[in-house]
Amino acid sequence: MNKINILTISVALSLAAQAPLAQQLSDTGQFLDGVAAVVNEGVVLTSELNRQQDLIIQRATEQGMQLPPAHILREQVLERLILEEIQMQRADRIGIQISDQMLNSAIAQIAENAGVPFEEMPAIMAKDGVDYAEYRRDMRRQMVLEQLRRIDVVNRIFVSPREIEQCVADLEDNAVVNSRYNLSHIFISVTGSASAEEYAEAEAEANSIYSELKNGADFAELAIRHSDGDTALEGGSLGWRPGDQLPSLFFDVVGDMEAGDVSEPIRAVSGYHLVKVNEIQGVNQMSTIDQDMVRHILVSPDQIIDEETAKQQIEGARARILAGEDFAEVAKLVSDDPGSANSGGEMGWTSPGTFVPEFEEVANKLEIGVLSEPFRTRFGWHILEVMDRRVYDNTEDLKESNCVQRVRNGKLNNETELWVRRIRDEAYVETRI
Repeated sequence: MNKINILTISVALSLAAQAPLAQQLSDTGQFLDGVAAVVNEGVVLTSELNRQQDLIIQRATEQGMQLPPAHILREQVLERLILEEIQMQRADRIGIQISDQMLNSAIAQIAENAGVPFEEMPAIMAKDGVDYAEYRRDMRRQMVLEQLRRIDVVNRIFVSPREIEQCVADLEDNAVVNSRYNLSHIFISVTGSASAEEYAEAEAEANSIYSELKNGADFAELAIRHSDGDTALEGGSLGWRPGDQLPSLFFDVVGDMEAGDVSEPIRAVSGYHLVKVNEIQGVNQMSTIDQDMVRHILVSPDQIIDEETAKQQIEGARARILAGEDFAEVAKLVSDDPGSANSGGEMGWTSPGTFVPEFEEVANKLEIGVLSEPFRTRFGWHILEVMDRRVYDNTEDLKESNCVQRVRNGKLNNETELWVRRIRDEAYVETRI
Protein backbone atom coordinates (compact mmCIF):
# COMPACT_ATOMS: atom_id res chain seq x y z
CA MET A 1 0.00 0.00 0.00
CA ASN A 2 1.53 3.37 -0.96
CA LYS A 3 1.70 6.41 1.25
CA ILE A 4 -1.23 8.22 -0.26
CA ASN A 5 -3.49 5.22 0.31
CA ILE A 6 -2.58 5.33 3.99
CA LEU A 7 -3.59 8.99 4.02
CA THR A 8 -6.87 8.45 2.26
CA ILE A 9 -7.84 5.61 4.60
CA SER A 10 -7.36 7.99 7.52
CA VAL A 11 -10.51 9.89 6.64
CA ALA A 12 -12.41 6.77 5.57
CA LEU A 13 -15.35 7.49 3.32
CA SER A 14 -14.90 11.25 3.38
CA LEU A 15 -12.33 11.45 0.59
CA ALA A 16 -13.03 11.93 -3.04
CA ALA A 17 -13.24 8.93 -5.31
CA GLN A 18 -11.16 9.15 -8.43
CA ALA A 19 -13.86 8.12 -10.92
CA PRO A 20 -17.35 9.55 -10.24
CA LEU A 21 -20.47 7.87 -11.54
CA ALA A 22 -21.95 9.20 -14.73
CA GLN A 23 -23.69 12.55 -14.27
CA GLN A 24 -26.43 14.06 -16.37
CA LEU A 25 -25.46 16.51 -19.07
CA SER A 26 -27.33 19.65 -20.01
CA ASP A 27 -28.06 20.57 -23.62
CA THR A 28 -24.87 22.64 -23.60
CA GLY A 29 -22.77 19.71 -22.47
CA GLN A 30 -22.25 20.96 -18.90
CA PHE A 31 -22.63 18.63 -15.93
CA LEU A 32 -25.81 19.10 -13.89
CA ASP A 33 -25.99 18.43 -10.19
CA GLY A 34 -29.11 17.28 -8.44
CA VAL A 35 -30.62 16.99 -4.97
CA ALA A 36 -30.58 13.49 -3.53
CA ALA A 37 -32.31 14.54 -0.31
CA VAL A 38 -33.70 17.64 1.39
CA VAL A 39 -32.59 17.74 5.03
CA ASN A 40 -34.20 20.53 7.08
CA GLU A 41 -32.90 23.72 5.48
CA GLY A 42 -30.07 21.91 3.68
CA VAL A 43 -29.59 19.30 0.98
CA VAL A 44 -27.52 16.25 0.09
CA LEU A 45 -26.29 16.63 -3.47
CA THR A 46 -26.38 13.81 -5.97
CA SER A 47 -22.73 14.48 -6.82
CA GLU A 48 -21.75 13.86 -3.19
CA LEU A 49 -23.81 10.68 -3.10
CA ASN A 50 -22.09 9.50 -6.28
CA ARG A 51 -18.69 10.41 -4.90
CA GLN A 52 -19.15 8.46 -1.68
CA GLN A 53 -20.70 5.46 -3.42
CA ASP A 54 -17.82 5.33 -5.89
CA LEU A 55 -15.27 5.33 -3.11
CA ILE A 56 -16.97 2.40 -1.38
CA ILE A 57 -17.13 0.43 -4.62
CA GLN A 58 -13.48 1.21 -5.35
CA ARG A 59 -12.34 0.09 -1.93
CA ALA A 60 -14.51 -3.05 -1.94
CA THR A 61 -13.04 -3.99 -5.31
CA GLU A 62 -9.48 -3.52 -4.01
CA GLN A 63 -10.23 -5.69 -0.95
CA GLY A 64 -12.25 -8.31 -2.81
CA MET A 65 -15.43 -7.71 -0.79
CA GLN A 66 -18.88 -8.39 -2.15
CA LEU A 67 -21.26 -5.45 -1.89
CA PRO A 68 -25.05 -5.52 -1.58
CA PRO A 69 -27.13 -4.74 -4.68
CA ALA A 70 -26.51 -1.28 -6.07
CA HIS A 71 -29.86 0.18 -4.98
CA ILE A 72 -29.39 -1.01 -1.38
CA LEU A 73 -25.84 0.31 -1.24
CA ARG A 74 -27.04 3.66 -2.57
CA GLU A 75 -29.73 3.84 0.13
CA GLN A 76 -27.14 3.04 2.83
CA VAL A 77 -24.75 5.71 1.61
CA LEU A 78 -27.55 8.27 1.32
CA GLU A 79 -28.70 7.56 4.88
CA ARG A 80 -25.17 8.13 6.14
CA LEU A 81 -24.96 11.44 4.29
CA ILE A 82 -28.37 12.48 5.64
CA LEU A 83 -27.22 11.79 9.20
CA GLU A 84 -24.01 13.73 8.59
CA GLU A 85 -25.96 16.68 7.19
CA ILE A 86 -28.24 16.73 10.23
CA GLN A 87 -25.21 16.70 12.51
CA MET A 88 -23.38 19.40 10.54
CA GLN A 89 -26.42 21.64 10.77
CA ARG A 90 -26.54 21.15 14.54
CA ALA A 91 -22.80 21.82 14.82
CA ASP A 92 -23.27 25.06 12.92
CA ARG A 93 -26.12 26.13 15.22
CA ILE A 94 -24.06 25.66 18.38
CA GLY A 95 -20.99 27.31 16.86
CA ILE A 96 -18.51 24.45 16.42
CA GLN A 97 -15.63 25.55 14.22
CA ILE A 98 -12.33 23.98 13.24
CA SER A 99 -9.58 26.54 12.73
CA ASP A 100 -6.97 26.22 10.00
CA GLN A 101 -4.38 25.67 12.73
CA MET A 102 -6.34 22.73 14.21
CA LEU A 103 -6.88 21.28 10.75
CA ASN A 104 -3.22 21.63 9.80
CA SER A 105 -2.15 19.95 13.03
CA ALA A 106 -4.45 17.00 12.39
CA ILE A 107 -3.28 16.56 8.80
CA ALA A 108 0.36 16.99 9.84
CA GLN A 109 -0.07 14.14 12.34
CA ILE A 110 -1.56 11.91 9.64
CA ALA A 111 1.29 12.84 7.30
CA GLU A 112 3.86 12.07 9.99
CA ASN A 113 2.29 8.67 10.67
CA ALA A 114 2.42 7.90 6.95
CA GLY A 115 6.00 9.13 6.56
CA VAL A 116 4.95 11.95 4.25
CA PRO A 117 6.28 15.53 4.68
CA PHE A 118 3.33 17.81 5.40
CA GLU A 119 4.36 20.44 2.86
CA GLU A 120 4.59 17.81 0.11
CA MET A 121 1.11 16.41 0.61
CA PRO A 122 -0.68 18.45 -2.09
CA ALA A 123 1.78 17.33 -4.76
CA ILE A 124 1.81 13.71 -3.56
CA MET A 125 -1.98 13.58 -3.51
CA ALA A 126 -2.26 15.17 -6.93
CA LYS A 127 -0.16 12.32 -8.37
CA ASP A 128 -2.82 9.89 -7.12
CA GLY A 129 -5.64 12.05 -8.48
CA VAL A 130 -6.80 13.26 -5.06
CA ASP A 131 -7.77 16.92 -4.77
CA TYR A 132 -6.06 18.40 -1.68
CA ALA A 133 -8.72 21.06 -1.21
CA GLU A 134 -11.40 18.36 -1.05
CA TYR A 135 -9.23 16.35 1.33
CA ARG A 136 -9.03 19.33 3.69
CA ARG A 137 -12.75 19.99 3.41
CA ASP A 138 -13.61 16.38 4.24
CA MET A 139 -11.13 16.25 7.12
CA ARG A 140 -12.56 19.47 8.58
CA ARG A 141 -16.05 17.98 8.33
CA GLN A 142 -15.00 14.84 10.20
CA MET A 143 -13.36 16.91 12.95
CA VAL A 144 -16.55 18.94 13.35
CA LEU A 145 -18.60 15.75 13.67
CA GLU A 146 -16.17 14.37 16.27
CA GLN A 147 -16.44 17.54 18.36
CA LEU A 148 -20.23 17.52 18.10
CA ARG A 149 -20.47 13.93 19.34
CA ARG A 150 -18.08 14.74 22.16
CA ILE A 151 -20.30 17.63 23.24
CA ASP A 152 -23.69 16.02 22.68
CA VAL A 153 -22.90 12.46 23.78
CA VAL A 154 -19.53 11.76 25.39
CA ASN A 155 -19.39 14.73 27.76
CA ARG A 156 -22.94 14.10 28.94
CA ILE A 157 -22.30 10.54 30.07
CA PHE A 158 -22.03 10.56 33.87
CA VAL A 159 -19.57 8.20 35.55
CA SER A 160 -20.09 7.86 39.30
CA PRO A 161 -17.34 7.20 41.89
CA ARG A 162 -19.05 3.91 42.71
CA GLU A 163 -18.83 2.81 39.07
CA ILE A 164 -15.12 3.61 39.04
CA GLU A 165 -14.51 1.68 42.26
CA GLN A 166 -16.43 -1.32 40.97
CA CYS A 167 -14.59 -1.20 37.65
CA VAL A 168 -11.16 -1.13 39.33
CA ALA A 169 -12.15 -4.08 41.51
CA ASP A 170 -13.42 -6.03 38.50
CA LEU A 171 -10.26 -5.37 36.50
CA GLU A 172 -7.79 -6.76 39.02
CA ASP A 173 -6.02 -9.79 37.52
CA ASN A 174 -8.39 -9.77 34.54
CA ALA A 175 -6.79 -11.13 31.37
CA VAL A 176 -8.84 -8.79 29.18
CA VAL A 177 -7.24 -5.76 30.83
CA ASN A 178 -3.79 -6.99 29.86
CA SER A 179 -4.65 -7.28 26.16
CA ARG A 180 -5.47 -5.19 23.11
CA TYR A 181 -8.15 -6.32 20.69
CA ASN A 182 -8.68 -5.71 17.00
CA LEU A 183 -12.45 -6.02 16.67
CA SER A 184 -15.21 -5.92 14.08
CA HIS A 185 -18.89 -5.80 14.83
CA ILE A 186 -22.35 -6.10 13.30
CA PHE A 187 -25.26 -4.24 14.86
CA ILE A 188 -28.94 -5.00 14.25
CA SER A 189 -30.88 -2.07 15.68
CA VAL A 190 -34.41 -1.72 17.02
CA THR A 191 -36.41 1.47 17.49
CA GLY A 192 -36.54 3.24 20.83
CA SER A 193 -40.09 2.02 21.43
CA ALA A 194 -39.56 -1.46 20.01
CA SER A 195 -42.18 -4.09 20.79
CA ALA A 196 -41.45 -7.68 21.74
CA GLU A 197 -42.18 -8.67 18.14
CA GLU A 198 -39.60 -6.20 16.81
CA TYR A 199 -36.99 -7.53 19.23
CA ALA A 200 -37.84 -11.05 18.09
CA GLU A 201 -37.37 -10.05 14.43
CA ALA A 202 -34.03 -8.41 15.20
CA GLU A 203 -32.94 -11.48 17.18
CA ALA A 204 -33.93 -13.77 14.32
CA GLU A 205 -31.91 -11.66 11.86
CA ALA A 206 -28.90 -11.67 14.19
CA ASN A 207 -29.13 -15.45 14.63
CA SER A 208 -29.37 -15.91 10.87
CA ILE A 209 -26.22 -13.80 10.37
CA TYR A 210 -24.46 -15.78 13.11
CA SER A 211 -25.34 -19.03 11.34
CA GLU A 212 -23.91 -17.72 8.07
CA LEU A 213 -20.71 -16.70 9.86
CA LYS A 214 -20.37 -20.12 11.47
CA ASN A 215 -20.69 -21.63 7.98
CA GLY A 216 -17.78 -19.56 6.71
CA ALA A 217 -19.41 -16.37 5.41
CA ASP A 218 -17.20 -13.27 5.30
CA PHE A 219 -17.80 -11.00 8.30
CA ALA A 220 -17.02 -7.75 6.46
CA GLU A 221 -19.42 -8.57 3.62
CA LEU A 222 -22.25 -9.37 6.04
CA ALA A 223 -21.53 -6.17 7.98
CA ILE A 224 -21.88 -4.11 4.81
CA ARG A 225 -25.12 -5.90 3.94
CA HIS A 226 -26.81 -6.00 7.32
CA SER A 227 -25.20 -3.84 10.02
CA ASP A 228 -26.78 -0.63 11.26
CA GLY A 229 -23.55 0.41 13.01
CA ASP A 230 -21.48 3.50 12.17
CA THR A 231 -18.72 1.34 10.66
CA ALA A 232 -20.97 -0.89 8.56
CA LEU A 233 -19.61 0.39 5.26
CA GLU A 234 -16.08 -0.27 6.54
CA GLY A 235 -16.95 -3.94 6.98
CA GLY A 236 -17.80 -3.36 10.65
CA SER A 237 -14.17 -2.68 11.63
CA LEU A 238 -13.69 -1.08 15.06
CA GLY A 239 -9.88 -1.19 14.91
CA TRP A 240 -7.60 -1.74 17.89
CA ARG A 241 -9.02 -1.15 21.38
CA PRO A 242 -7.28 -1.52 24.78
CA GLY A 243 -8.97 -4.26 26.78
CA ASP A 244 -9.78 -1.97 29.69
CA GLN A 245 -11.44 0.54 27.37
CA LEU A 246 -13.80 -1.87 25.63
CA PRO A 247 -17.52 -1.22 25.95
CA SER A 248 -18.77 -3.25 28.92
CA LEU A 249 -21.08 -5.08 26.49
CA PHE A 250 -18.02 -6.51 24.72
CA PHE A 251 -15.72 -6.70 27.74
CA ASP A 252 -17.66 -9.56 29.28
CA VAL A 253 -17.58 -11.54 25.99
CA VAL A 254 -14.13 -11.23 24.43
CA GLY A 255 -12.30 -12.68 27.44
CA ASP A 256 -13.40 -16.16 26.40
CA MET A 257 -12.70 -15.61 22.70
CA GLU A 258 -9.65 -16.24 20.56
CA ALA A 259 -8.50 -14.54 17.37
CA GLY A 260 -10.96 -15.35 14.58
CA ASP A 261 -13.88 -16.12 16.93
CA VAL A 262 -17.31 -14.54 16.49
CA SER A 263 -19.65 -14.05 19.44
CA GLU A 264 -23.22 -15.19 19.54
CA PRO A 265 -25.73 -12.32 19.25
CA ILE A 266 -25.52 -10.03 22.31
CA ARG A 267 -28.73 -8.29 23.30
CA ALA A 268 -28.61 -4.60 24.24
CA VAL A 269 -31.20 -1.87 24.77
CA SER A 270 -30.79 -0.66 21.21
CA GLY A 271 -30.60 -4.04 19.44
CA TYR A 272 -28.29 -7.02 18.92
CA HIS A 273 -24.50 -7.10 18.43
CA LEU A 274 -22.18 -9.70 16.96
CA VAL A 275 -18.48 -9.20 17.73
CA LYS A 276 -15.52 -10.69 15.90
CA VAL A 277 -12.03 -10.79 17.43
CA ASN A 278 -9.63 -10.27 14.54
CA GLU A 279 -6.39 -10.15 16.55
CA ILE A 280 -5.25 -10.08 20.20
CA GLN A 281 -2.06 -8.55 21.60
CA GLY A 282 -0.77 -8.70 25.17
CA VAL A 283 0.27 -5.45 26.87
CA ASN A 284 2.27 -4.58 29.96
CA GLN A 285 0.12 -2.75 32.51
CA MET A 286 3.08 -1.42 34.52
CA SER A 287 3.46 2.30 33.81
CA THR A 288 5.91 4.95 35.04
CA ILE A 289 6.42 8.60 34.16
CA ASP A 290 9.09 11.19 34.93
CA GLN A 291 7.79 13.97 37.19
CA ASP A 292 9.22 17.29 38.34
CA MET A 293 8.52 19.27 41.50
CA VAL A 294 8.50 22.84 40.17
CA ARG A 295 7.96 26.30 41.60
CA HIS A 296 7.81 29.50 39.58
CA ILE A 297 7.07 33.20 39.59
CA LEU A 298 5.02 34.84 36.83
CA VAL A 299 4.67 38.51 35.93
CA SER A 300 2.04 39.16 33.24
CA PRO A 301 1.97 42.33 31.11
CA ASP A 302 -1.41 44.07 31.15
CA GLN A 303 -2.95 47.51 30.67
CA ILE A 304 -0.95 48.85 33.60
CA ILE A 305 2.32 46.93 33.29
CA ASP A 306 3.85 46.94 29.81
CA GLU A 307 6.17 44.30 28.39
CA GLU A 308 9.42 45.98 29.44
CA THR A 309 8.17 46.68 32.97
CA ALA A 310 7.04 43.06 33.38
CA LYS A 311 10.48 41.84 32.31
CA GLN A 312 12.19 44.24 34.73
CA GLN A 313 9.98 43.02 37.58
CA ILE A 314 10.81 39.35 36.96
CA GLU A 315 14.52 40.22 36.73
CA GLY A 316 14.18 42.07 40.03
CA ALA A 317 12.49 39.08 41.66
CA ARG A 318 15.30 36.82 40.46
CA ALA A 319 17.96 39.20 41.82
CA ARG A 320 16.26 39.26 45.24
CA ILE A 321 16.20 35.45 45.42
CA LEU A 322 19.86 35.19 44.36
CA ALA A 323 20.69 37.76 47.05
CA GLY A 324 19.25 35.44 49.68
CA GLU A 325 15.53 36.22 49.95
CA ASP A 326 13.18 33.27 50.27
CA PHE A 327 11.71 32.14 46.93
CA ALA A 328 8.31 31.44 48.46
CA GLU A 329 8.01 34.88 50.05
CA VAL A 330 9.01 36.64 46.84
CA ALA A 331 6.47 34.54 44.91
CA LYS A 332 3.67 35.48 47.31
CA LEU A 333 4.47 39.17 46.83
CA VAL A 334 5.24 39.26 43.11
CA SER A 335 3.68 36.35 41.21
CA ASP A 336 0.58 36.88 39.06
CA ASP A 337 -0.21 33.14 38.94
CA PRO A 338 -3.39 32.76 41.03
CA GLY A 339 -2.96 29.00 41.19
CA SER A 340 0.47 28.95 42.81
CA ALA A 341 1.30 32.40 44.28
CA ASN A 342 -0.27 31.68 47.69
CA SER A 343 1.69 28.41 47.81
CA GLY A 344 4.99 30.19 47.35
CA GLY A 345 4.99 29.42 43.63
CA GLU A 346 4.93 25.65 44.16
CA MET A 347 3.04 23.67 41.51
CA GLY A 348 3.38 20.18 43.02
CA TRP A 349 4.52 17.09 41.16
CA THR A 350 3.89 17.65 37.46
CA SER A 351 3.94 15.23 34.53
CA PRO A 352 5.06 15.71 30.90
CA GLY A 353 2.54 17.77 28.94
CA THR A 354 1.37 19.78 31.97
CA PHE A 355 3.00 23.02 30.84
CA VAL A 356 3.20 24.99 27.61
CA PRO A 357 6.23 23.91 25.51
CA GLU A 358 8.40 26.94 26.36
CA PHE A 359 7.97 26.37 30.10
CA GLU A 360 8.54 22.62 29.84
CA GLU A 361 11.68 23.10 27.76
CA VAL A 362 13.27 25.31 30.42
CA ALA A 363 12.23 22.96 33.24
CA ASN A 364 13.64 19.92 31.46
CA LYS A 365 17.06 21.55 30.97
CA LEU A 366 17.48 22.90 34.51
CA GLU A 367 19.42 21.10 37.19
CA ILE A 368 17.71 20.63 40.54
CA GLY A 369 17.97 23.74 42.76
CA VAL A 370 19.13 26.08 39.98
CA LEU A 371 17.12 29.27 39.35
CA SER A 372 16.34 29.83 35.68
CA GLU A 373 16.97 32.95 33.66
CA PRO A 374 13.79 34.97 32.89
CA PHE A 375 11.88 33.58 29.91
CA ARG A 376 8.67 34.41 28.08
CA THR A 377 5.55 32.31 27.42
CA ARG A 378 2.14 33.43 26.23
CA PHE A 379 1.20 33.98 29.88
CA GLY A 380 4.02 36.44 30.61
CA TRP A 381 7.53 36.44 32.07
CA HIS A 382 8.68 33.56 34.30
CA ILE A 383 11.50 32.35 36.46
CA LEU A 384 11.39 28.78 37.77
CA GLU A 385 13.23 26.29 39.91
CA VAL A 386 13.06 22.50 39.74
CA MET A 387 12.98 21.41 43.39
CA ASP A 388 13.11 17.65 42.80
CA ARG A 389 12.63 14.90 40.24
CA ARG A 390 11.26 11.37 40.47
CA VAL A 391 10.13 8.37 38.46
CA TYR A 392 6.50 7.88 39.44
CA ASP A 393 4.56 4.63 39.18
CA ASN A 394 1.24 5.83 37.79
CA THR A 395 -0.24 2.37 37.22
CA GLU A 396 -3.05 2.91 39.75
CA ASP A 397 -3.80 6.37 38.35
CA LEU A 398 -4.04 4.85 34.89
CA LYS A 399 -6.40 2.19 36.18
CA GLU A 400 -8.77 4.83 37.49
CA SER A 401 -8.59 7.01 34.38
CA ASN A 402 -8.99 3.96 32.14
CA CYS A 403 -11.96 2.85 34.22
CA VAL A 404 -13.61 6.22 33.67
CA GLN A 405 -13.07 5.71 29.95
CA ARG A 406 -14.26 2.11 30.09
CA VAL A 407 -17.47 2.94 31.95
CA ARG A 408 -18.11 5.80 29.55
CA ASN A 409 -17.41 3.56 26.55
CA GLY A 410 -19.76 0.98 28.00
CA LYS A 411 -22.55 3.53 27.82
CA LEU A 412 -21.37 5.22 24.64
CA ASN A 413 -22.74 2.83 22.01
CA ASN A 414 -26.29 2.92 23.30
CA GLU A 415 -26.17 6.66 24.05
CA THR A 416 -24.86 7.38 20.55
CA GLU A 417 -27.51 5.20 18.91
CA LEU A 418 -30.25 6.91 20.92
CA TRP A 419 -28.84 10.35 20.09
CA VAL A 420 -28.58 9.61 16.36
CA ARG A 421 -32.08 8.15 16.34
CA ARG A 422 -33.48 11.20 18.14
CA ILE A 423 -31.92 13.83 15.89
CA ARG A 424 -32.93 11.79 12.82
CA ASP A 425 -36.55 11.58 14.03
CA GLU A 426 -36.62 15.32 14.76
CA ALA A 427 -35.32 16.29 11.32
CA TYR A 428 -37.34 16.93 8.18
CA VAL A 429 -36.01 14.60 5.47
CA GLU A 430 -37.28 14.17 1.92
CA THR A 431 -35.37 11.74 -0.28
CA ARG A 432 -35.42 12.23 -4.05
CA ILE A 433 -33.73 9.14 -5.46
